[in-house]
Amino acid sequence: MKAYVTLALALSFALSPLITEPFTGFREDQLPLPQLNPAIQPAGYAFSIWGVIYLWLIAGAGFGVLKRCDNPAWGTMRLWLIVSLGIGTFWLWIANTSALWATLTIWMMLASAIAALKTAPKTDRWFGRAPVALYAGWLSAASFVSLAVLLAGNGIGPGGLTWAYILIPVALVLAAYVQISTQGAPEYGIAVAWALIGIVVANWAGVAGVAALAGFSAGIIAGLALRSARAV
Repeated sequence: MKAYVTLALALSFALSPLITEPFTGFREDQLPLPQLNPAIQPAGYAFSIWGVIYLWLIAGAGFGVLKRCDNPAWGTMRLWLIVSLGIGTFWLWIANTSALWATLTIWMMLASAIAALKTAPKTDRWFGRAPVALYAGWLSAASFVSLAVLLAGNGIGPGGLTWAYILIPVALVLAAYVQISTQGAPEYGIAVAWALIGIVVANWAGVAGVAALAGFSAGIIAGLALRSARAV
């Protein structure tokens, strides 16, 4: 049953953008202090990674139904994925409704995605471990973006630019911990690096300091991902 539920949720998660109002960032009316083009947000092209994530999660869940339906090694990972994808199916609607709940729920998605990665089967890497790693990696970056915008938009702390300088290194620490403690899953670090490079592109012509910090962080996590790839 868990195999079929995981596949159903992977499909509903991927289809949710087709039936929900597009989300391009929190609207001005969702925050007391609107955050237009926040420094910590990657350039728009970076979000194209979602197409790969959606398709790979569906392929992995489909493989699980066809080939690993009763495999106990997939069981715990599926439970955590069910939680993350179940929330994710409604996340776009939540994000268009409430910045606070969008931030809380994306962190819930991240926590359960990392738990799924930690329990993913080391065999069947391309259909079991890799898609979950890519998904968790992007969420690791997106969660900090949402947090930074929420804090700055509510006037908490030093402001959006300073939050970028603070939270990019914090995000790197979390990502480095997950990557180091999860060998054989370089796709995690690749997704994080992709998001950080998107921040570089978004800020290169305007906020060089944020661009440099994101670029430095991308280099570190990319190196850790390469190290993880050697353990495959």
